[in-house]
Amino acid sequence: MQLDFILKKPIAHRGLHDENIPENSFSAFQAAIACGFPIEMDVRISKDGKLVVFHDDGLGRMTNANLLVKDCSFEDLSVLRLAGSQERIPLFSDFLNEIDGKVPLLIELKNLPNVNTKDFIKLFADEMKDYKGEYAVQSFQPFYIKAFKELRPDIPAGVLATAQSSKADFAGSPIWRIKARAVRNMSFNKSVKPDFISYNFGDYPNKATEKFTGAKLAWTIRSPEDEEYARRYADNIIFENYLPKIPE
Repeated sequence: MQLDFILKKPIAHRGLHDENIPENSFSAFQAAIACGFPIEMDVRISKDGKLVVFHDDGLGRMTNANLLVKDCSFEDLSVLRLAGSQERIPLFSDFLNEIDGKVPLLIELKNLPNVNTKDFIKLFADEMKDYKGEYAVQSFQPFYIKAFKELRPDIPAGVLATAQSSKADFAGSPIWRIKARAVRNMSFNKSVKPDFISYNFGDYPNKATEKFTGAKLAWTIRSPEDEEYARRYADNIIFENYLPKIPE
C-alpha cells in the first residue's frame, strides 16, 4: 500500500492555524495549501446526520456555545463562528470540494459513542467514494478503522494512540482505565491490522510503538525541539504553532 504521501511532508494539525486563523477552518486549510503542507482534520456527525469538520465534542472552546455538536443540526452549527472570526464550521462535503486534491489529507474520525459504527463508517466512505485526491484515515476508535478497511482496503488507515488518556476522554466511563490501557497498548492492532500508527510524540518510545513495525506518525509537534525528538522514533510529524522545514 502506498503511504508516501503522508510521510514525505510535515502534516498541518487542523490546518495551518494561528491566533488569527481558527483551527479546522477554510482559512486554515487554504493556508496549509499555500505552503504545500498536507492537512490533518476532524470529522464528526451533527444531529441531523451531516458530516462536519470539528474537533471537540462540545462547541464551547471554539464558539462559546454551551452545546454539544451531536445535539445540533447543521443549520444550528452554520450560524456559529469560530474563535471570534467570521469562519464557520465546515460541512465535510464543502471541505472536500475546497481541497479538491490540492494536498493530501489525514482525516481523523472522531469517536462517537452514541452512533452506530457501521452507519458512521458507511456514511463517511460514501462521502469519499468520488474524491480523487490522496487521503488516509485515522481514529482512536480501532473498530472504526477495522470497519473502514473492510469497505476500502485500498485506502491507508491507522490507529491513533496515547499513553496519557484521562477519564474525560472516555465520557466518564467506569472502566475508563481499562479503555485507556487498551489505547496506550494499541491492544486491537492484531485484529485491526492498521497500515500506520499515529502516537503522542512525548510517549515515544514504548513497548507498543517499538513492537509496531509499520509507518509511524507523531503528534502534536509544536517546536523544532519537539520535532527533533519525535523524528528519532517516527517517520513523520503532525504539527502546529510553528513552521517546520519541508524536506527536499
